[in-house]
Amino acid sequence: MPIATKSDLINLSSEKKTEELAKKISKKLKLGHVLFLIGEMGVGKTTFIRYLINNFQKENKLKITEVTSPTFNLLNEYQIKKIKINHYDLFRIKSLNEIQNLGLFEGISNAITLIEWPQKIKPKPKNLIELNFEYGNDYKKRIVQIKGLNL
Repeated sequence: MPIATKSDLINLSSEKKTEELAKKISKKLKLGHVLFLIGEMGVGKTTFIRYLINNFQKENKLKITEVTSPTFNLLNEYQIKKIKINHYDLFRIKSLNEIQNLGLFEGISNAITLIEWPQKIKPKPKNLIELNFEYGNDYKKRIVQIKGLNL
């Protein structure tokens, strides 16, 4: 599994750059992949996921849907022809026990799983891709570091 270095930081300071990265990554994803999206609130995790899911919809000639963070219901599911995408937001989860009760990784080989706020998940799943979102020198600059996927 490739390890990112400082030189692997990708500038996401505009929505256009976020959209381009999501499109590029969507072309590499396969059923069974798990994406951990790590970063502070407001740094662009859900925006990235929206572009990722909307790109799958465009590529499959489906209507573009609204993609929001499932902060309160914990999971949003998207069926895009033969592709199932599970989008979890674990922000409100307090313990590892709660995560185990969710059945997070049941049937994961038949879906693409996107998880915001995955820090409490132990052990890490196979086929993991980590996206670490950060603010740059100010809140207008955003960067992401990717581990587990070669672009």
